[in-house]
Amino acid sequence: MSATAGASAPVDLADAAEAANDSPLAQGRFLTLDELHEAVEAAGLGWATIGPFGADDAATTGIVENESYSGRASAALAAAKTHLADGWRVVIAAAGSGSAQRLAEQCRDADLAARVTETLEAAAPGVVEIVPGVGGQGFQVPDARLIVLTESDLTGRATGPAGPKVKVPSRRRNVVDPLQLRPGDFVVHESHGVGRFVELTKRTVRGIEREYLVIEYAPSKRGGPGDRLSVPTDQLDLVTKYVGGETPSVNKMGGADWQKTKGRARKAVKEIAAELIRLYSARMATKGREFGPDTPWQRELEEAFAFVETPDQLSTIDEVKADMEKPVPMDRLVCGDVGFGKTEIAVRAAFKAVQDGTQVAVLCPTTLLVKQHVDTFSERFAAFPVKVAALSRFQTDKEAKEIVDGLAKGEIDVVIGTHRLITGSVRFKQLGLVIIDEEQRFGVEHKETLKALRTDVDVLAMSATPIPRTLELAVTGIREMSTLATPPEERHPILTYVGAQEDAQVAAAVRRELMRDGQVFYIHNSVKTINRAALHIGELVPEARVAVAHGQMSEKQLEQVIVDYYDKKYDVLVCTTIVETGLDISNANTLIVERADKFGLSQLHQLRGRVGRGRERAYAYFLYPPDRTLTETAHERLQTIAANTDLGAGMAVAMKDLEIRGSGNLLGAEQSGHIEGVGFDLYIRMVGEAVAGFRGEEEERAAITIDLPIDAHIPTQYIEHERLRLEAYRKIADAESGEVLDAVAEELDDRYGALPEPVQNLFAVARLRMDVRAAGVTDVVAQGKFIRFGPVELPDSIAVRMNRLYPGTLIKAAVRQVLVPAPTTARIGGKPVEGLPLLDWVREVLKSTQPAPVG
Repeated sequence: MSATAGASAPVDLADAAEAANDSPLAQGRFLTLDELHEAVEAAGLGWATIGPFGADDAATTGIVENESYSGRASAALAAAKTHLADGWRVVIAAAGSGSAQRLAEQCRDADLAARVTETLEAAAPGVVEIVPGVGGQGFQVPDARLIVLTESDLTGRATGPAGPKVKVPSRRRNVVDPLQLRPGDFVVHESHGVGRFVELTKRTVRGIEREYLVIEYAPSKRGGPGDRLSVPTDQLDLVTKYVGGETPSVNKMGGADWQKTKGRARKAVKEIAAELIRLYSARMATKGREFGPDTPWQRELEEAFAFVETPDQLSTIDEVKADMEKPVPMDRLVCGDVGFGKTEIAVRAAFKAVQDGTQVAVLCPTTLLVKQHVDTFSERFAAFPVKVAALSRFQTDKEAKEIVDGLAKGEIDVVIGTHRLITGSVRFKQLGLVIIDEEQRFGVEHKETLKALRTDVDVLAMSATPIPRTLELAVTGIREMSTLATPPEERHPILTYVGAQEDAQVAAAVRRELMRDGQVFYIHNSVKTINRAALHIGELVPEARVAVAHGQMSEKQLEQVIVDYYDKKYDVLVCTTIVETGLDISNANTLIVERADKFGLSQLHQLRGRVGRGRERAYAYFLYPPDRTLTETAHERLQTIAANTDLGAGMAVAMKDLEIRGSGNLLGAEQSGHIEGVGFDLYIRMVGEAVAGFRGEEEERAAITIDLPIDAHIPTQYIEHERLRLEAYRKIADAESGEVLDAVAEELDDRYGALPEPVQNLFAVARLRMDVRAAGVTDVVAQGKFIRFGPVELPDSIAVRMNRLYPGTLIKAAVRQVLVPAPTTARIGGKPVEGLPLLDWVREVLKSTQPAPVG
């Protein structure tokens, strides 16, 4: 008997004893294996054991391993032909339907009859059966005269079945949560300015419990206590965390200084918005290449992907393809954390461009990344007539000249290179797509040179930590942006340690990794002393095999070291930041960084991304000299990298980078002071509103206040953690449509269980806010025995109707307010209506204030 058998635990042993007095369970002990065997036999159940070969009672299955063909297609097909001639049944397992059709063509070319079938029912004598969507290894059963070959036997490439055969993580929404607040953090309220967050508190007003965010402002009287503002949680869309440069000055509540700061920023923002609109219009007016729809080969390439795509990957791929098929040049930024599958998006976009008869340039920051991308692209394109070439310092002058000539003649489809691609000496016959990997490593001039090659070229930029200006352009809607926030299956966050360097700790970290047969990256960013550092590691851990890699080594040496490390001939790679981007070695799961105080945030995050790329738990040590004082900036950077260890923390790191460095202006160096005045989030919102204003859309959303007797809050019992409660309040407050609210409700239900009544009421209030906004009203507030609506201007006809429908209504035309008597359950002696019926009543009143439709 098992506690899980009836999904009830603990088990009541007394009941078990009554059911079987002689059972060992009655005495509270387990059955022995022999007793369990007897019980199973008595119950008439089957018993099977999977054990070592050759056990006494082992049954032979008759399954035999195939000869390894590893891509020798002709040998595999010859074996299939021989078996068919001998009367065997031959089955080939393919990863997807596209590759199944291709394998059928290969069989026919080898004079073998073949058919693609979804099911294996009746055998077709003399015909090879090809089944799509199946992975695994091949085998044969001589007694049954059956042999199963796999796609990898014929192609030599590792394949996995296409489509989500395993559960994929649900797509994360709203990844950047601007309200991860700790007491003392600076926040910006749109109406009152910069203040300090104090706490999240509960108050009971008229018997209804609500939560409020408490913000402290500068004292209105000199030397007095700070003024405090309680913001209802349904108005959290007015509050953003302050992201700017230096420590800001706290505003006075209702003071003129905030209005002045906001006014100056708004004026500057209008100028920026006009320039942004000009740039955007120029891009929209440029005629780009309109790529055609997907080809059958495109589907075949995508089905051959050996992993399950995350939901974010699928939606981003769709967005990129949709951009490419538009007549306007694409300018999209894909922001996904290290190891979240950006390369596969690039592979598919490049293949789509090549299918349409154009060339693709892939720009990488380092030669190692070029080599890795060339390997990846060549492997993915192996089954297709696509020519991939590399252009970096690893090519000789003669090879480079041949590649440049090939690009000019259109003989090379995809070129992957470093800055050498943008020196001006490279000319393309028909450039259609430029992919910039690790965009944060390239300067503005580099990108502009690239765009100057072709003004109508599509650009796809990829980055794990987008630089502030790129982030701003994407956030304000001038560049499209896709975010990969869902980690691949079975990834773990990297355990990060920041501290002073000690030899004993370094040795322990290396030994711990060696004990699980893993490998270590040791970053020492000085070529002069790197060999000394490697010797020191060798002395600390004599059993470790240590290698050195840096950018001043010759191509052959560097390539050999990396290949040997990949093949596990070395345990520790002592290297410079040359490994920062793109190296993908899943067996390396410990990173040790010397002098971490000398690195930028983006570099630290990229370096950490070199480990934790498989299923093993990874460790990152960021060390600094114990005898040196850290600068304030270095301390903040290390604090940020230690705090942001979640999967997908790249966006959070980029936002923190904005906070530490400030962001500068969207278009130039001036006006950065305005961002520091109002904070990054509000600044971005202002730019977005100004851009919308220039386009003739609604310029600014008014703040909505709804204060009605309804129990609408998130109980602590439902979401205990304050930060997660704030996140949920924020998502509900930010929702701009019923669909978004439904998605948030679904997410809360998925994460925390069925929504309790107060939370359902909170969603009902959020829906009412949308109706109130649509009616042009900003205040719906319970005021004594009335409900106040404002601002409302009623023509005489509607005023008469209101008094007829709601006797006792007060219309205050001077202040544009209408006070409607609060509804009761009965005309005389009735109780006030509360909860959801009150919200329905408010909707009816709003309808009454609107002019009746004509006709």
